[in-house]
Amino acid sequence: MTIDANDKRPEKAVGTRENQNEKRPQVEEATVTDATRLSARLIYEVIRRDGEAELERPTVSLIWSGIAAGLLISLSILGETILRAYLGGGDGAGFLIENLGYSFGFLVVVLGRMQLFTENTITTVLPAMSRWSITCLAKMLKLWAIVLAANTLGALSAAAFLALTDVLGPELSDALATLSRHAVGMGPWQSFIGAIPAGVLVAGIVWMMPSARGSAFMIIVTFTWLIGAGNFSHVVAGSVEMGVLLWMQELDPITAIFGFFLPVLAGNIIGGTAIFTLLAWGQVKNEVAQG
Repeated sequence: MTIDANDKRPEKAVGTRENQNEKRPQVEEATVTDATRLSARLIYEVIRRDGEAELERPTVSLIWSGIAAGLLISLSILGETILRAYLGGGDGAGFLIENLGYSFGFLVVVLGRMQLFTENTITTVLPAMSRWSITCLAKMLKLWAIVLAANTLGALSAAAFLALTDVLGPELSDALATLSRHAVGMGPWQSFIGAIPAGVLVAGIVWMMPSARGSAFMIIVTFTWLIGAGNFSHVVAGSVEMGVLLWMQELDPITAIFGFFLPVLAGNIIGGTAIFTLLAWGQVKNEVAQG
């Protein structure tokens, strides 16, 4: 057997091994980067940029997105109503299972990237805190007002459909009325106190979403289930229950506004902004300043 002096196959093999050796550190670095959790500063930056984009959205887009969120958050009340009706309500395991239904509307709204007021209490606050100015604060408050009004309009419209039509039937209608009376009938102080943890939990969802990767579904379900199971109050979802009682003429508007809506709104803002957002900002502000 003769060997061709021009045969370059051994050199190609060597070259291939050299290329592989050069690529291995790059592959390892990419794997490590992919496995590394996002730092608090990076999470902050993702949410801040998202907030900047939200503050620049056209008013019409905010209105339609907010109405859609208000309408679809009613799926949380509907899901809880259906589970309550067929599980028989009550305490214990049945109560814990029925509150899984509370996650349905939040899944659609959060994963669908719709405008939900309690998300804005952290998303749009971070840009205002990073570049404090009257202009930025005015933009934030304008967005809050538009989204809250749109959410409430959507929620009350969904409540009218559920309360004034025969879409649910007698059994589910009774369960919806019972659920609404319980949610709205806690009194102003208890509604306010119960709304603070709800604000914290929703802000927690927003904070964890950038690093959630494939676990976003479970994060939303777990945190919103806690809101329902803890009997905490959410101003938009609660507006559906408030609206049901208004349309059924079991609740007068003055009591609805001052006895439920405004206390829950204040509690959600305190929980989502004054507590969670300030704590989140506190852990990254020095790093942001140095960057």
